[in-house]
Amino acid sequence: MELTAFHELTQEISLECFFMTDSQQEEKVIQIIDLHHFVECFEPKMKILSYLHHPINIVEHNGDQKGILFCDLKHSTVPDSNVSEEFRRRYGLSELWFVFVEETFVPDTAGYTDAIIENSLDIFYDRIFTFNFFQSVIQPLK
Repeated sequence: MELTAFHELTQEISLECFFMTDSQQEEKVIQIIDLHHFVECFEPKMKILSYLHHPINIVEHNGDQKGILFCDLKHSTVPDSNVSEEFRRRYGLSELWFVFVEETFVPDTAGYTDAIIENSLDIFYDRIFTFNFFQSVIQPLK
């Protein structure tokens, strides 16, 4: 992401999300950075439609609207999947994707497999990935 684009996004967050605490705004900035880098790595033609007012990002991919939720297990827990399913219905999304974001390479995916099973992610999400942010590597888990 170019510095100018990043600056514009952070200003948009400051203006649109003025009601959020500083830490919530920081989480939103991280969400947007993850989203933009994921799109650059996965499919640069993917169009970002909405990201400000919910943890689930809405994108247009292959003519369909899809939701993408990012989760870094080192810094947060897996969100409630029932909320994601309600979000899918409310916005008419064709698919929901769940993305485990990692900063360093994790060769053993057992921790992700455990999180998928414990939280029934494979039931609620159509596709599940790991995304190594710094190496720009996306690995499908489902």
